[in-house]
Amino acid sequence: QVQLVESGGGLVQAGGSLRLSCVASGGDFRFNHMGWYRQAPGKQRELVAAISNGGETNFIDSVKGRFTIARDNIKNTVYLQMNSLKPEDTAVYYCAAGRLGSSWSLPRDYWGQGTQVTVSS
Repeated sequence: QVQLVESGGGLVQAGGSLRLSCVASGGDFRFNHMGWYRQAPGKQRELVAAISNGGETNFIDSVKGRFTIARDNIKNTVYLQMNSLKPEDTAVYYCAAGRLGSSWSLPRDYWGQGTQVTVSS
């Protein structure tokens, strides 16, 4: 069983930056695909970014060029660096992990509790 704990959320002005972190425990982090999702009030949860166990990445169009995802297999941590934040980025951000053999671009076998990101205009 993989446990995921997110941190780094908060309140930031439009144009600012935040870095989210997600520490994984249990299992072998090196083999997991990892991702960040977000859910805004009244909206469905959506995948923001994913990174495979080999380092491939993908992003939804609305964050391309502004967000980056990275992983540190020594620290069992995945990061989401968010720059040029916009009010529409406001949401609860969830870390997720996918098992080895699952679709790397849609990791969803394990979930964190979420961290709130609020971007003020």
